[in-house]
Amino acid sequence: MKTYTLDKVQDKLIGKKGTPAREKFEYQLQMDLIGKAIKQTRQERHLTQEELGKLIGVQKAQISKLESNASNATIDTLIRVFTALKAKVKLQVELPNVNISIGR
Repeated sequence: MKTYTLDKVQDKLIGKKGTPAREKFEYQLQMDLIGKAIKQTRQERHLTQEELGKLIGVQKAQISKLESNASNATIDTLIRVFTALKAKVKLQVELPNVNISIGR
């Protein structure tokens, strides 16, 4: 029986690292994990979706969408949500001649 590493299986099924298909998959996975982190933290803080929405000025429906997948959320919305959940937020962008850091 032949065995395969996880990396080889991912390369075959999703695409090799750096390919558009793999980048899209990795992005969607990260956005899904962010949504799950928001939901889990909200629940740990004993907040309803409606209460969190009121804290940041959005409707309950937007919190629900955000928790199921954060891919359509703006950076501003994500920062406001995590700030309301008392999380440390830091965004860092590194380009060849520019470094940008945003945090609360």
